[in-house]
Amino acid sequence: MGEAERKRRQRRFDEVKSSIRRVEAIIEVIVLALTYYGVWRIKYDGSSMPPFFDNGKYLLTLVYVFLNYILFFYCDGFKFGHIKLTDVTISQWISMFILNFVTYFQLCLIANQMITPIPMLILMGIDILLTFGLSYLFTAIYHSFCIPKRMIMIYGKDDAPSLKQKMETRSDKYQIKRMMSCDEFSLEAIESAIMGYDAVVINDVDAQTRNDLLKFCYQNSIRTYSVPNLSDVIYSGSEDIMLFDTPLKLVRGRGLTPAQRFAKRAMDLTLCLIAMIPSSLIMLIIAIAIKLEDGGSVFYRQRRITKGGKQFDILKFRSMIENAEADGKPHPATDNDDRITKVGKVIRTLRVDELPQLFNIIKGDMSIVGPRPERVEHCEMYGAKIPEFEFRNKVKGGLTGYAQVYGKYNTTALDKLKLDLMYIENYSLALDLRIILMTVRILFKKESTEGFDVTNNVEISNKAEYKEKQLVGK
Repeated sequence: MGEAERKRRQRRFDEVKSSIRRVEAIIEVIVLALTYYGVWRIKYDGSSMPPFFDNGKYLLTLVYVFLNYILFFYCDGFKFGHIKLTDVTISQWISMFILNFVTYFQLCLIANQMITPIPMLILMGIDILLTFGLSYLFTAIYHSFCIPKRMIMIYGKDDAPSLKQKMETRSDKYQIKRMMSCDEFSLEAIESAIMGYDAVVINDVDAQTRNDLLKFCYQNSIRTYSVPNLSDVIYSGSEDIMLFDTPLKLVRGRGLTPAQRFAKRAMDLTLCLIAMIPSSLIMLIIAIAIKLEDGGSVFYRQRRITKGGKQFDILKFRSMIENAEADGKPHPATDNDDRITKVGKVIRTLRVDELPQLFNIIKGDMSIVGPRPERVEHCEMYGAKIPEFEFRNKVKGGLTGYAQVYGKYNTTALDKLKLDLMYIENYSLALDLRIILMTVRILFKKESTEGFDVTNNVEISNKAEYKEKQLVGK
């Protein structure tokens, strides 16, 4: 395929990509709705419950369609090709479980009695097969049309290879073919080089150069990816105000409003009290197992920082030997850490060692969703390097959060701060619910760690090439 033909096909795909996804989403929702309609008419209508007359059956199906679409949307279940097939599939399975669970009790209310759940269980099995098959098909369609973009990265610091490595874990979408340092090339040389690529990545360059590059790319209709700085993230939550004919951006910088804090607290208490019903038995079993293994304490307390810099003791089930940090210094767990007990390995694998934090949430020290509360020592260490790190304390720390859903175990402190500020500046109850649903998805995935590897098919356009290659070897 020639270069001109490749670019033409890429532009055509970019123009219709969102339309293709919408059509795929509509097809999947319709297929799942028809499956539900068939199971309901055969197994429930007129047998376990009174028959529906006129348009009642269609209204019931429309409610199913609406809930299906909302759950898929908030769980990223429609992002075929944009995220990995396993992520899309798990998101859809979680959504269908919630949807069918809610629908079953909806039917029980309509029937005014507890009806047999067997047809809904059969429906869930069919849904699992259908969602996997359709997700696989739609992802394959995406990849059959998608051509990886040939990209150039413009950067201002020597740590650019880390971003390149992240982007190339999705080699089906991104291919960084050249890297240019703003310290080594003039703006004119960089702009000339940009014209030979499909897209540009602007990574940590000075404000003036970034503005010039953005305007140049915008003028020439070149796709541009820019790594935001902290000011950009804060700016993203600003309010648009028109002062006569002058547009203004208002940044309040106050965290959540009183109404938002009240609604968030009400949701925390409601969901935690509901979660305590099934969790109580699990926590009792874990507590007994820990006690029987070595006779030590069941809980592990650790000082953390939450809203306004307040310190509190976070609760966890003890998964290590007693006095694992006897010297008072933090010692993060490593693979095959001999300090982890037998029970600890199990509860860490199942990720239930965090369950006691439900008590922290009920007490008011934490929220279900928010920036993950850091250890006092870590806050002091990060704050010395990043003074803005305390900005994340404008809201209560959370059991889960934006950084936990979209970050990784080894995400840098600066990137975690950006993710947490994105949550704070764009807060809504809908966002909280989305993060809770996304958290359920990551519970099914093994916690990932990143190595550092950069492929050799990249032209390094600065005199620090030797230093960069040395970094690659570390």
